[in-house]
Amino acid sequence: MPPRKPLLPESARRTAAWCGVLLLVAGVAAVAVWLCVALKTAVTAVLLALLGTALLGPVHRWLTGRKVNRSLAAGLTCAALVAVVGGAGYIVVTALIDSGDQIVSSLKQAAQWVIDHFHIDGVANPDDLADNTKGLVDKFGASAAGGLLTGISLLTTLGATAVLALLLTFFFLRDSDRAAHLAHVVAPRGTGDLVEAMGRRAFEAVQGFMRGTTLIALIDAVCITVGLLILRVPGAVGLGALVFVGAYIPYLGAFVSGTVSVLVALADRGFVIALWALGVVLVVQLLEGHVLQPVIQSRTVQMHPAAILVALTAGASVAGLLGMLLAVPFCAAVFGVIGELRDGRSLPGGS
Repeated sequence: MPPRKPLLPESARRTAAWCGVLLLVAGVAAVAVWLCVALKTAVTAVLLALLGTALLGPVHRWLTGRKVNRSLAAGLTCAALVAVVGGAGYIVVTALIDSGDQIVSSLKQAAQWVIDHFHIDGVANPDDLADNTKGLVDKFGASAAGGLLTGISLLTTLGATAVLALLLTFFFLRDSDRAAHLAHVVAPRGTGDLVEAMGRRAFEAVQGFMRGTTLIALIDAVCITVGLLILRVPGAVGLGALVFVGAYIPYLGAFVSGTVSVLVALADRGFVIALWALGVVLVVQLLEGHVLQPVIQSRTVQMHPAAILVALTAGASVAGLLGMLLAVPFCAAVFGVIGELRDGRSLPGGS
């Protein structure tokens, strides 16, 4: 009996098979995102703890290398984390509060300057725009307060997330030596080495991103603050704090903080000083792009700018500002795993 002729040609069957695989992957990814949103408090705490562990891992290893008990070393490291993050947060928030009104006033003056000098008709008064923005913020705050989380419950949730993240950081630091064993326990039989290698590669990528970004953010903030102080731009310290925070959101954060700095200089110091402020911002950004990034983050996962922008957009759509902050380190981990799979060092028969 002659073999039956396939109903579909080979190319159509291959295409259908790949479409099935893509649909399956998309379905799994959608379920994973839904679970992350549904369990966002726990997921946020875990991700923040992983970032804290990646940033402060060398401190814990330095302490344990000097014969300090692992639990005591983890406790001291977490105490240092609280002191550093609390101190930096206090400095940033204080600087923004002290100069916030001045910055907002300067931005309104800059908007009026643009309207007057470029003869833009039909544009609302900057004061009206500011009032409308405040009204939208108040309306959003009122609707948010009337929802599931009231003001008190929101603070409680944030506090619980911070405490949980700190406790998880302690356990991650203390039990980091057991991570390899855990990878072999949870992995399917015969894939323990591959899972361990993927985990190490992902964590190294996140570790490099956190350390490099923090150092670059500090250098950028100091350089721009010094430049604005020399130019006698009002609110220079607050603008520098804004630069430091914005550095954790690649491209978008630098653009927003740099634009605000130039507009404040334009409003209070005039067009010439604004050009000098723009020059300071551009020089710092060029220094970051051509010197700091290649030198400091040369060993981390390098992502294409398009991939970073897509990750930022996806993170913002899922979890707002927090999603934007966590999107890039998460993608760095994913790219690290993909790099490990591509190298094939841990696969059977790999070189």
